[in-house]
This record gives sequence, C-alpha cells and structure tokens, in this order.
Amino acid sequence: MKHHVILSYAKTAFRLSIKQLAIASLSMLSASGLSMAWAASGSVDPVARGAYLVTALGCADCHTPMKMGPKGPEPDLSRLLSGHPEQLMLPPPPKADESWAWFGSATNTAYAGPWGISYAINLTPDKETGLGAWKEDDFVQALKTGKHAGVGRPIMPPMPWSALSHLTEDDLRAMFRYLQTVPPVHNRAPDYQPPSP
Repeated sequence: MKHHVILSYAKTAFRLSIKQLAIASLSMLSASGLSMAWAASGSVDPVARGAYLVTALGCADCHTPMKMGPKGPEPDLSRLLSGHPEQLMLPPPPKADESWAWFGSATNTAYAGPWGISYAINLTPDKETGLGAWKEDDFVQALKTGKHAGVGRPIMPPMPWSALSHLTEDDLRAMFRYLQTVPPVHNRAPDYQPPSP
C-alpha cells in the first residue's frame, strides 16, 4: 500500500508545476503526521526544528553551490547555504524557445527565464552578505509576502516562497534560528537582473 501511494504520488508529481509540487510536498509532510509530532512536543528545540525543516524542504538544493566531484556534481559543503558564488560571472543565458522556457546554471544557484535572472541568496549569518543583519521578522515576512526582507523587491522564481508561506510563523522562526547557527560565509550573491527590454 505504501509503495502504491509513493508510486502514485511520483506519477502525479511529473504533471505538477513547481508551486503545486512544493504545496503537495508540504501537504504530504503534514498528512504523514510529522508536523503534528513536532508540534505535539512542547520541548522541541527551535534550532533542531529549523534544521529539520531546512533539510526536509531542500533549501540547500539551490542555496548551496554544486561543484564537480569524483562521481559528478555534488554540493560544495564548504559553501553551505551561501548562495550563488559572487566571483562566478555567467555569460548570457541561452535563448528560450517553445521547448525550453527557463535555464539553471551548473552550480544550481542561478536561473534565467521570462522573469529575468535570479540568483540564490546567501542564507548564512554573515553580517555583510548574508542573513546576519536580518531580524527574525524580516525572514518571516519575506516568506509570507514574497518580498525580499519582507519589504523589498519581489522574490523571483524558482524560489517557492508561496509554498513556504503556508508554514506557520513558528516554523519560519525556527528555520531562521537554525540558519543563524550555520558557519557564516562571506559571499555577496549578484542582484536580481530584470529581463532585457
């Protein structure tokens, strides 16, 4: 039965958009009782809860640069959650057509599409280039409203902020508290580039 449900979910996932897939994943997480188990335990350390959420939701998939390893691309753990490497200047993206509408860099930290070019930001607690100068409320508002630091420019694709906005404020605060404990990496990711006129 369990394998049937997983197989059925996998087949359906191919037909879902990125936003729908993220919402479905969060729903499955809640339906499986994992969220309720965490919530039921009043003594759970928020940093441990945040580590669990950041890992389960795959934040490192886009915010940790990939590097070539002996078996192919692998996360560069020396740059854990540090975003797109500032020294890596990318050429213009390929031209989109009817078959390909958006593109990702080899590091999996930069993305180009109809929205322009977006770069994964530095989520480490570096005070100058990461979340070190952010307040907890800034982080919560960013993921609840889809605005950088809760008040700035819109957060661009493929960041699934609209799916993450369904998390509780307590969950988002726990994620922020965990992110404040990872080793800071000084790395100023490039600014978002709007599409060319």
